[in-house]
Amino acid sequence: MKIETQKGHELVADRLLRRIREGEWAPGSRLPSVVELAEAYGVGRSTIREAVSALKATGWLDVRHGGGTFVKSVLPNDAKIGADLLFQGADSLIELLEVRKALEVEAAYLAASRRSAGDLERLRRLLAEMERGLDSPDTSEGERADTEFHMAIAAASGNQLLLQLMESLSGRFASSIRQTRELWFYGEKATASRLLGEHKSIYEAIERQDSAQASERIADHLLKVQQVLREAVQ
Repeated sequence: MKIETQKGHELVADRLLRRIREGEWAPGSRLPSVVELAEAYGVGRSTIREAVSALKATGWLDVRHGGGTFVKSVLPNDAKIGADLLFQGADSLIELLEVRKALEVEAAYLAASRRSAGDLERLRRLLAEMERGLDSPDTSEGERADTEFHMAIAAASGNQLLLQLMESLSGRFASSIRQTRELWFYGEKATASRLLGEHKSIYEAIERQDSAQASERIADHLLKVQQVLREAVQ
């Protein structure tokens, strides 16, 4: 039966979860491909990806790079348990987001006035990679491109000390982006395309050399993520 709703990914996630709980897909078994699931439920591949992302965030699915999507070998007793496990590190993530905001708002401001043609080309390439990741059940490509996008803005700032500070935290930045993307999809129920749109708007301000807009848009983006995190620990 086709799912006709603005929150189709939530309904798809519920249907997938029901099939896991009823034993149709046993722990460790592989799910059908994104294309097959999209055809079965009459929705787009991005809707399937968002449903898979939500179930991954709550501990029901395991997405393996280049290997497909699998039911977790050990299942949570309830979706709330999986969510609680995901939210445990939210306080430290909020602190890291505060550091990111302090660095990245200034980086975007400087990048808008100093960016080169090469910087713009790199940012466009990363946006394209993020867009390709919308239709993939493997979230790692989007996560990597997301992380590199933020680092590319720092590089475009022309401030080597600022870039070095961000690079010194690159491992934690990458981890925080992965976790906040999962929290975004789970807690905010926002679409992946909306997240991509925010990154595109940041790029557009940098391309126009509008420093005020570039810094404002990246600040707004990080503030939204921060709000999702705060809601998670309330």
